[in-house]
Amino acid sequence: MTDVRSAEPVAGVPVPPGAGTEAARAGRGAGLRAGAGAVLLPAVGLLVALAAWWLTARLELVHPAALPPPGEVLTAFVDKPARMLEHTWDTLLEIVIGFALSAAAGVLIGLSLASSRTVERMFTPLLVAVNAVPKITLGPLLVVAFGWGQTPILTMVFLLCFFPVVLSTATGLTTTPADLAELVRSWNASRWQAFRKVRFPAALPQIFVGLKVAMPLAAIGAVIGEFQAGESGLGYVITQYAGIGDTATAWAAIMLVALVSILLYSVLVLLERIALPWVRETTSSR
Repeated sequence: MTDVRSAEPVAGVPVPPGAGTEAARAGRGAGLRAGAGAVLLPAVGLLVALAAWWLTARLELVHPAALPPPGEVLTAFVDKPARMLEHTWDTLLEIVIGFALSAAAGVLIGLSLASSRTVERMFTPLLVAVNAVPKITLGPLLVVAFGWGQTPILTMVFLLCFFPVVLSTATGLTTTPADLAELVRSWNASRWQAFRKVRFPAALPQIFVGLKVAMPLAAIGAVIGEFQAGESGLGYVITQYAGIGDTATAWAAIMLVALVSILLYSVLVLLERIALPWVRETTSSR
């Protein structure tokens, strides 16, 4: 078996001069390499995707009316940037508001399911059934119920992305590590103290998993809602310009939806790292 030794200096053994400085430099070098990789690798992936897109359009593997080359899509955005950014802002607000509502409701529902087996058995089948319904089929009904505008769009966002938050919250709260649960019992902690000090913090990594799954679904829900009931937004742009054969502008709107999703997902990942710094230190060396 390989002998793994501590990197700490052993008493009585002299430490070579400059060893601490070399370790610090190595740490800074590793940090710089990680930062460079975080920027360069996504850029390389984007270039590969753009090259594949350009080659597909160049060889006309897909009809040009359905998939214009990247240059035409960029030109379509440059020709009308103010209009596109205005619709992007409308979609961004719908995604953020709908996601916030679904996250809050999902956590509360997950807490309810985790707190009582009776509640869990009573409502879990209903939640699964609601989640299984194809949401696009509800679009016309939401328009009839709420009219045109943001209300049916936010409802669509909520319906699409609340379930992963519910599931991750309930799972995290019902899978507290056994050693932590035993520690709480040894302290004779109250139910509230156990929840506040142990169960909820231990469930946060799982809750963030559900939030990260729900974030792209919120963007999908906003666009589907705009297809059905929107008077503005990127989904509205896609339907309007695709309907008149201007697929380059429609694809520009699609790319903006993807960009908004990437940015919001990255913000969520950053919040997770700030709020849960111990997770990366205790679960992975990445």
